[in-house]
Amino acid sequence: MTFTKIEIERELNSTSPTIIWKLISTADGMARWLADSITQDGDKLTFMWGNPWDHNEKRVAKFTMKKKNEAVRFEWDDPDTEGTYVEIRMERSSITDDFILSVTDFATEEDTEWLRSIWDHNFQRLRQSSGI
Repeated sequence: MTFTKIEIERELNSTSPTIIWKLISTADGMARWLADSITQDGDKLTFMWGNPWDHNEKRVAKFTMKKKNEAVRFEWDDPDTEGTYVEIRMERSSITDDFILSVTDFATEEDTEWLRSIWDHNFQRLRQSSGI
């Protein structure tokens, strides 16, 4: 299967590296904007969307990189997505001093627009739940 790399950047309304780091590197922080719930066991992350008693989706990933106050990377535990990853990088804007989140993700050609809309929704959830 061939994947296309997708890169998305969004400026945040925050100058606090501590707050942003918690939102991208902990299960509790990521659950505020990436899934309905996320649990963590060591480097293993379990993402849940939907209701556990009804229609839902569950995916497992593993942190493959964590550089404090810089970036995280995780890979899905799915042989169909081998060679792909999700990376979330935090960088400070030299103009506004706010932070920018840069996301790298992968999708098949036909799913590229769908994945971009998912990330747009995730960033909306981040702003609503955290005010940043």
